[in-house]
Amino acid sequence: MAQEYQVNLLYDAGQTGCGELIMNLFLTMKKMESGQIIKVISYDPGAREDIPAWCRMQKHSLLERQDFGKTSHYYIEKG
Repeated sequence: MAQEYQVNLLYDAGQTGCGELIMNLFLTMKKMESGQIIKVISYDPGAREDIPAWCRMQKHSLLERQDFGKTSHYYIEKG
């Protein structure tokens, strides 16, 4: 059963590729407060590797990834 998170912001990346997705995510999270949670929806299979690595490098916490076919939902807490 999926965890329920208090999401502060939703970012639907659509078909955005990982390079652009990561840059948009970086700029979006820059405006957020530490401890806030963003839900990211991505249709790019490369994001399954890129988002966790980016979170580690930026000191954010990837709380959970939920996969729905080719779509993934990421819950990230800003560090």
